[in-house]
Amino acid sequence: MGYTLADRTARYQEAVDLLQQAVAIKPEDPFILDSYGWVQYRLGNHMEAIKNLKRALEIRNDAEIAAHLGEVLWISGQQNEAESVWTRALRVAPDSEALLGVIKKFKP
Repeated sequence: MGYTLADRTARYQEAVDLLQQAVAIKPEDPFILDSYGWVQYRLGNHMEAIKNLKRALEIRNDAEIAAHLGEVLWISGQQNEAESVWTRALRVAPDSEALLGVIKKFKP
């Protein structure tokens, strides 16, 4: 629910509240950390987003998490690191729509 609020609405504070509760219950869940990182990105808290997205990717090598982390890195001016994240993820999931979509968005 928190991710949906962060990704598809502007109800970011509700998303933060829900995701903070989820992180408190399952602090090592990569999907919760990804969602929390994503809402932080939407709020403009790029460093907090990167911290959570990197942790999520460490726990689970997932193409969508890599897509999210790469996007935040790119927007934060860390294009080389974003490309590195995407390249590693493409080796594991070359057909990931989320990953290919974000790469195309920033590197048409």
